[in-house]
Amino acid sequence: MATRVHMQDPSWALIALDKRQRLSLPKMGLKSEAFCRQALSLLAQNPQVMPASVGLADAQADLVALDQLRPLLLRLQRLSERASDTEFALGSDVMATSLQAYALLKLVGKNQGLEGLRSELGSRFARSSRKAAKAA
Repeated sequence: MATRVHMQDPSWALIALDKRQRLSLPKMGLKSEAFCRQALSLLAQNPQVMPASVGLADAQADLVALDQLRPLLLRLQRLSERASDTEFALGSDVMATSLQAYALLKLVGKNQGLEGLRSELGSRFARSSRKAAKAA
């Protein structure tokens, strides 16, 4: 209850928690969520049991906001995965073309005066010896 987030509609503001806050707040997992939903439902059906200071209305509003947030998170996660896959595929395309270009330079670079460029590109594939690594 130390960090109350009141989210009444989809225009709510997202918050940021530091590591200390994350560790100090109670966590609601899948099993805990069922418990929480049942507890809030029971409290709503029996308001005389708990004092108003417990914050039932705030907790109910937070639960509604959580239910609104989850589909957005799912969409963001899918978008993030697709963006990562796209980044990977683009990099792969660039790498494949670059490797083909390097292979061509190895074949025809000597005759075209491109040996220096090929050597420069080849440094990416150079293996350092263990002695050189230890000396560095």
